[in-house]
Amino acid sequence: MSMAPTSTPTLAPPQRDPADVAPADSYHPADPVWVYRDGWRAGIIEAASPRAVTVTYRPGAHRGTGVDTFTAPYVTARSSEDPALDRRGRNQFGRPATLHGLPLRHSAA
Repeated sequence: MSMAPTSTPTLAPPQRDPADVAPADSYHPADPVWVYRDGWRAGIIEAASPRAVTVTYRPGAHRGTGVDTFTAPYVTARSSEDPALDRRGRNQFGRPATLHGLPLRHSAA
């Protein structure tokens, strides 16, 4: 399996080598990923199962986000940082947090 891309992937899901596709359940909450939705978009894993992942991602060039479910060929690890996604609402451990980085009450953080 290849390393996480440092820039936006260039191959569409049907063009990817199946050996480079990580199983959906290999991802964990707060993992940074690329998801394919009309092009590759930066995202953050919210949940994973053996069949798919739920991701918060940036559907366009604006700072807004969307949440959707993707199967493994439409997801790949991301190592480059997306400032609009990677720190918003999370502390340094990837857990839900206040704007000041403090754990949210009743969040199991």
